[in-house]
Parts: sequence; C-alpha cells; structure tokens
Amino acid sequence: MARKIAILGSTGSIGTQALEVIDKHYDKFEIEVLTAQNNADLLIEQAKKYSPNCVVIVNEDHYQKVFDALDSLQIKVYSGEKSLTSVMEMDSIDIVLTALVGYSGLLPTLKAIESGKTIALANKETLVVAGELITKLAQEKGVNILPVDSEHSAIFQCIVGEFQNPIEKIVLTASGGPFRGKTKNQLLDVTKAQALKHPNWDMGAKITIDSATMMNKGLEVIEAKWLFGVSLDQIEVIVHPQSIIHSMVQFEDGSMKAQLGLPDMRLPIQFAFGYPERLKTDYPRFDFSEYPQLTFEKPDIETFRNLGLAFEVASNGGNQPCILNAANEIAVQGFLEERIGFLEISDVIENCLKRVSYIRTPDLEDFVESDKETRALALELI
Repeated sequence: MARKIAILGSTGSIGTQALEVIDKHYDKFEIEVLTAQNNADLLIEQAKKYSPNCVVIVNEDHYQKVFDALDSLQIKVYSGEKSLTSVMEMDSIDIVLTALVGYSGLLPTLKAIESGKTIALANKETLVVAGELITKLAQEKGVNILPVDSEHSAIFQCIVGEFQNPIEKIVLTASGGPFRGKTKNQLLDVTKAQALKHPNWDMGAKITIDSATMMNKGLEVIEAKWLFGVSLDQIEVIVHPQSIIHSMVQFEDGSMKAQLGLPDMRLPIQFAFGYPERLKTDYPRFDFSEYPQLTFEKPDIETFRNLGLAFEVASNGGNQPCILNAANEIAVQGFLEERIGFLEISDVIENCLKRVSYIRTPDLEDFVESDKETRALALELI
C-alpha cells in the first residue's frame, strides 16, 4: 500500500522537492496533508494536483481564498497554528515531513510523535531547541525520526547495518558558503544578494543565510548530538567546498564510511520516504572525472563566530540552544530586511545569550517562554 504523507511546509524549497520525489513514485506515496504559511496560491495549485485529505493555511488572512478555491473538490481546509498541530493526530497519516522553517516546527513535530507518526525531519531547529524532549518522547512512543538534512541523512546511511558498532566520531562536512576564505574586514559590507548566492545548493533564504554565517553547520552539530546519541567531542566539522561528500562516520577500529553524491536534496528526502528501500531515480550521477580534486580545510570560527557559539551552547545545554535559535531567526530576518549588517547577526545572538536567563532543565513551557523573550530582545537590539 502507498504510504500516506503529510508535508508541513509544502510550498517551500524542501516541500516542493518532496512533491517532485512523489511525482516519480506515485505508486508508493500518497499526499494526505499539505500546509503552507502564506503562499496560498501555490498551496491551492498543489491541492488541486494531489487531492489531499486536507490542507492548512497557517496565515488565517488567506483562509477564505483557499476555502473558496478548494470547496468544490471536497478537500478540507483549516487555518491557524493550532490547526497545523491538531491535524497531526489524523490516523491516516503514515509519515510526516517537517519542512517548516525554524521554531515553528516544534509543536507540530511533538504532536506527530505523540500520535505515533514516522518523522522525516528537515526542520533541524526542532532538535536544536528541544532535542532531549523530542528524542525522549520518540523513544517512549517507538517513533522513528529519519533525517532529511543531507549531512544527517549521510550519517544515517553510513550507520545502516552498523548499529551494533559504536560511533567513534562524526564528521559533518560544510561547503563554507559564499564567503569561504573571507576576512572579517571583507565581510563588513556584504550585501543580502551576495549572501543569498550559495555556491552549491539551491535553498530557501533563511537556510542560505545560515549557511553563509555557518550557523547552519552549528545547528547541525546540535541536531547530530541528539539524532545519533553522541557527545560534542565526537563531532567534527570540516569544510569541503565541492559538497560531494555529504558527511562521514568513523568507527572504533579507525575505519571511516562516507556518503557521496551530487548536491541534490531530493535524494535524502527520497531515502527518508522509502527507507529501508532505496528507490530508483533518473537523477544526474556523480562522475569522478569531473571532480579531479576533493578538498578539505578547517573552518574559520574566528571569522564565522556562529559555529563556535553553537558548540558553546550545545555544551551548556538547558535553554541556551533555544535562545541561540530564536536570536538567530530574528537576526537573519533583520539582515534580510537590510536593518543590520552581516557580522551583526552574531552580535545580536551573543547579546541574547548573555541577557536571557539560563534554565538548566527546561520543560516545554520554559522553551516557549525563552523563545518569546529572546525574540523580543533580539528585535529590540536590532
């Protein structure tokens, strides 16, 4: 039987690529739920094509437009953040792809886990903010969390068949973004347009800026800690400009496994949807002759401070990763709106980490409050 999939964030970069995967394997997957924050037009177009059970438009201002467009098709239409969370209880859903941006993925993911759904996780911020809470609940409910980030999917693919063998080290590869090798002085006058030009990947605006500041890699470090049950000293970041090796695992005998391939997010999405089966594709293949050199270098954490900040808050634990994430989301938005400079993103985050109260053992309500407090402070700083 076809697996029924809910795509949270179907109009974004990951969501639209997930639908491309489903187009190639329509006999194996069926769309049950589609959701969008603001893009009502694309959500309507997707709903007409895939005929899901229901759609959710989070921005309630667009509800009537979506309802009117889909009413005759007998597709249920809901709106608001509470609806986004409540539809996760639907018995008909097999897999939930969380492709929402940032903190917004936390509560729907928690509800999906509580409801026993398999999670295809593209929203790294969920584990950054509340990794211990999420992983503990998933274990209690017997829920699989299958990573969709290319790096974490690579690690997962490397340890399939190795579950009895302890991991000695995880090596997360980073492209270095558009500003690899630049000095702080050279980054003083970076424009939004320059920061949005990633050398290898085609992604949404927020994650592209995170890649440019190396915060994306910092968030991935925290995500890897929770996904694979390793300590921070077992995680290494290495810059690999070609983005062919998506990450590596070293085992206790010293041997290493790496997952390679051309940069294409459809591959990790498909692997999560089809696991444990590898589904055939007609995507372009990697050719060694076209890449005579694969190079590696250490990251510059003095220039790109966000990576160092991520390691620091991961070590401190508590609500600090939540503060880091919230401050970063507001700072990145401030940069995209051209209200602060590129290097000031790190300044805002550092200030928030110093000024928002530290909670060693936070519960869900503490995370919600820390997120709210941090966003207000970050906006004030900007």
